[in-house]
Amino acid sequence: MYYKRLLIANRGEIAVRIIRTAHKLGISTLVIYSDKDKDADHVRLADEAYLLKGDDLISTYLNKEEIIKIAVENKADAIHPGYGFLAENSEFAKACSEVNIDFVGPDAKSIELMGNKVNAREFAVSQNLPVLEGIVGDKATLLKNATSLQFPILVKAASGGGGKGMRIVRSESDLESAITATSREAEKYFGDGEVLLERYIENPRHIEVQVLADKHGNAIHLIERECSIQRRFQKIIEEAPSASVSADLREKMGNAAVRLTQALGYYNAGTIEFLMDENQEFYFLEMNTRIQVEHPVTEMITGIDLVEEQLAIASGKQLRYTQEDIVLNGHAIEARIYAEDPLQDFIPSPGDIELYIEPSISNTKLRVDSSLSKLSTIHPDFDPMISKLIVWDETRELAIDGLKQALSDYHIHGIKNNIHFLKNLIGTDEFISNRISTHFCKQNEKELMLRMTDDQESIDHALFYAAFSHYDLCLNEPQNIWEEIGYWRNARKEFKITHNDKTIEISAIDKMTYKVDKKLYHFEKLNLSDDSVELIYKGKIYSFYISKNERNEAFVSCQGILLNMRRWSDSENKLFNESYESEGNSGDRVLAPLPGKVVKINVKSGDKIQKSDVLLILESMKMENSILAPFDAVVSEIAIKEGEQVKSQMELIKLIEV
Repeated sequence: MYYKRLLIANRGEIAVRIIRTAHKLGISTLVIYSDKDKDADHVRLADEAYLLKGDDLISTYLNKEEIIKIAVENKADAIHPGYGFLAENSEFAKACSEVNIDFVGPDAKSIELMGNKVNAREFAVSQNLPVLEGIVGDKATLLKNATSLQFPILVKAASGGGGKGMRIVRSESDLESAITATSREAEKYFGDGEVLLERYIENPRHIEVQVLADKHGNAIHLIERECSIQRRFQKIIEEAPSASVSADLREKMGNAAVRLTQALGYYNAGTIEFLMDENQEFYFLEMNTRIQVEHPVTEMITGIDLVEEQLAIASGKQLRYTQEDIVLNGHAIEARIYAEDPLQDFIPSPGDIELYIEPSISNTKLRVDSSLSKLSTIHPDFDPMISKLIVWDETRELAIDGLKQALSDYHIHGIKNNIHFLKNLIGTDEFISNRISTHFCKQNEKELMLRMTDDQESIDHALFYAAFSHYDLCLNEPQNIWEEIGYWRNARKEFKITHNDKTIEISAIDKMTYKVDKKLYHFEKLNLSDDSVELIYKGKIYSFYISKNERNEAFVSCQGILLNMRRWSDSENKLFNESYESEGNSGDRVLAPLPGKVVKINVKSGDKIQKSDVLLILESMKMENSILAPFDAVVSEIAIKEGEQVKSQMELIKLIEV
């Protein structure tokens, strides 16, 4: 046993994942939680849980002093930081060592050096790793020397990570505003406003190499991962190995990663990230001194539990593996499931989950890393990732097929999510044939939206309506003969459904036949069980999963397609329309599309603005979201202030159209 008591200084799926390995090893787990997480799975699954008092991240999951205090008072032997939060905080690593608690990660020196992109670049150069041309310095220096680089240029936060704090600049006129915005974002998220400029590769691949190193100077790599499918510079699909990397290139990249790791005196799991151009030339990007979000794909192709190795290394044990022991087995692919709306530029979508059903598929290896086992709330304070869906198979083609099936069988109701988007993305010819880059989502945006629209129509919507009607009727089935007769019986079997502002008339002819907008649908089978309705229509079997919220809205999903609808009477419909109109939801009001914090207001009352001008920046779920002007107008009133927390659909700005 490596440790007796392990405190996990994190939340969500990574906390649950660490608990799983710790319990397998017989280690007692202690977790921390904020009031918003009191019902979370990591709290329920841990042996002990301790509340961090406060309403924000600074006073809870980023509260180094309180977390250390909890660890000391409850006799923890080690602290595992997971990823994010304090995982790459050198002061936290030092604080652990000062109270004789092992930090399950590298020493503070390595975190400090690799945590700053400028210093990391210089160290990589000293070890003869290729890097892209770049410029560092204050704002004036960057603006003065930017012309030495050819546009486009990438503006990056020196202490950034996780896709935050990066902007592409294609012309000199946009450079100053990009530096200012990136610096502000960097200061907010990483406590360091320093930025750097770097030559930008137009169609790069993002390749990273997993390393393991112990405290005795031993280091190995565990093959590479392909992480090129991204949106907003954040990964959404990861694969291992990369279909773009040959055996010779794998050896070169792996050796470079190990050389850097050993020169640094690094120990722990870590990741060396590279950009690779279309000529297969690779360049050092950064080193992540922690477990990565995408580590499961490496575990699936190597059979090695990376969290277990982290614990062994932190406790002082030598690596159990040599480079010759690492054998590539099959192909693994991971999809990150996010609470976001792909149709609205992936804007985060916090809220209540009304139904959550994970997939189960046969003839392959399936893994879901999640912190959800029941209904829960996705809070705007936290990252919008819900879970990670990982599939392994013998070949890339089979793994893609398995992932597509798993996404079709994944049901999340109540919030917008990217399941349907991911299912259609991995079905494109470009993805299947590995014609990808970090700009894949942007370059194929129109095709992906068309594929989603076509797929949305691939199942007759009348089947969704009939399934929901059957569910609703059975749910409210009369309990005695008096309810079966007369007016109320007819009222139950003839009603209207609204979907996408369209009203559909439904009649239940009998329990196997429904009339949907005057067309008869007779089903060979129509069964209700728990949260689903299974039906057979024209020889095909369909399973529809159904949920309703307290506002009587229904969510119906089948094969990755999710429709929102509502059943109501004419009187309810009239009341709803009157209520909606009374809200004044007209074109002269700019409303918050999601809850968040106003970090910057770019206009003032009386300003003349043009369509698509950035009115303000709203921060939510660790992302900055630009709120744009819907038309040419004059600003008549600013209803909020910078720093203010706003709720979804709250009025932000009033406009007078010109």
